[in-house]
Amino acid sequence: MESEKTGIEYYSEIVSESLNEISKYYVGQRGNLEIMMSAIINSGHILINDFPGIGKTFISKLISHTLGISFSRIQFTPDLLPGDITGTRVWKPNRGDFETIRGPIFANLILADEINRAPPKTQSALLEAMEEKHVTIEGETIKLEEPFIVLATENPVEFEGTYPLPEAELDRFMVKLSLGYPDDLELLKRRLNWKEEDPSGEAKVILDGKTLSDLRNFMESGITVSDEVLSYVSSFSQIREDKRVLAGPSPRGLISLMRLSRGLAVMEGRDFVTPDDVKRGVPYALPHRLILRPEIIIERVDEASIVAEYLNKIPVPK
Repeated sequence: MESEKTGIEYYSEIVSESLNEISKYYVGQRGNLEIMMSAIINSGHILINDFPGIGKTFISKLISHTLGISFSRIQFTPDLLPGDITGTRVWKPNRGDFETIRGPIFANLILADEINRAPPKTQSALLEAMEEKHVTIEGETIKLEEPFIVLATENPVEFEGTYPLPEAELDRFMVKLSLGYPDDLELLKRRLNWKEEDPSGEAKVILDGKTLSDLRNFMESGITVSDEVLSYVSSFSQIREDKRVLAGPSPRGLISLMRLSRGLAVMEGRDFVTPDDVKRGVPYALPHRLILRPEIIIERVDEASIVAEYLNKIPVPK
């Protein structure tokens, strides 16, 4: 990559071009796409909680194709074993030793479909990969290729045969969101022009894994976060003191919010983070990290409403 193509103008342009290309095929809210893209360019994991048929698998394949990174889909089921995700070692008699057979987790973007259907032991195998960026196959530790991003889905209305995600795993997701229903008329109009049932492969490839890594490194050093904005991010830790909350945003959650804000700044073509970037990221980065007291849950108070209260009352730096 040429030296003159490493600044904020270049990265903002290619991220915008990627979003525009995705929007040609995906009918949905642009804001959700921008949040997802901000997480992805940070190598952050995404949890989508939505109804069947919304297009979660399609958007995952479309994003991976447009960004020029490898894709793998894992269907989580109650009988899924850790080795079904990570891989296993098989004895080869002709060679007289074991061969490591890598599982579907060895890709850049992993679609963990209906993640809450897998038992805790299997989810723990995914947890290691999400946090450590490596997997262990029968004592052998293998590093995963960068970038490594898990895009997990769960169905909000089906509970039979499901397992609640442990708090430690939820905390590994940079954002949690719902895509919502698309504009059905627009979707049907576009469907008439599709040559294939799944047109994700028709999208133009804009980026590649190296460019994504370069962009992430640029954000680490090239996007300024002022002391005032850092203080604003850290002020959301006061949610931990709320009497309705057993556990508030973790330090990892506040770091995720800061990183998400940097990604949103890139999309706006700025090399600095504003309080508005932070405010925009809060509803996606913090609510799923809260644990409420049982009596509050009975009163039908949810995590998002509590976070919204603090978003409205915490003073915004000028």
